[in-house]
Amino acid sequence: MAAKKSSKTKTAGAVKGGNGKYQFKMAALKKVPAGTGYSTSHGGVVEGERILVGYIHKPRGTGARMHSHRNEQLNYVVRGTLIGSVNGKKVRAPTGSLVYIPANAPHTLVADPKDEDVIFLAIKDLSQGIIGKAIDGTMTGPLYLKGFEPKSRKSPARRAARR
Repeated sequence: MAAKKSSKTKTAGAVKGGNGKYQFKMAALKKVPAGTGYSTSHGGVVEGERILVGYIHKPRGTGARMHSHRNEQLNYVVRGTLIGSVNGKKVRAPTGSLVYIPANAPHTLVADPKDEDVIFLAIKDLSQGIIGKAIDGTMTGPLYLKGFEPKSRKSPARRAARR
């Protein structure tokens, strides 16, 4: 008889695979933040014993400030186009592309403002959960390209400066 595995996850709100749960409708899972403090990414996350998979959404013109994490990552673009950089190299990944992000590599990825919202599968080892840390050491919020900032987040001074 197989030993019962832990039901705890490293990502808050993620679903734990195993213990009788072996199939998941990824798009229907509870949406969890996948970059709290530095990214607009959110979606359903399933964790096994050694890897996690996220079905992640990034609204067009938004994404992640430069950040890194201990776990290596593969992002498979299901819809839209991701743009940005990994380890200082430019990345443009349209639907059907796979982006490899080595462990601890500084990277930033945004949903191309000239395309639609992005859906991608994030696949990571479980040396940590899905959330990394911004390179500048702050967790002050996601990256919004010009014209894609949320209206409610703009301060009165920032709105006045844009007039």
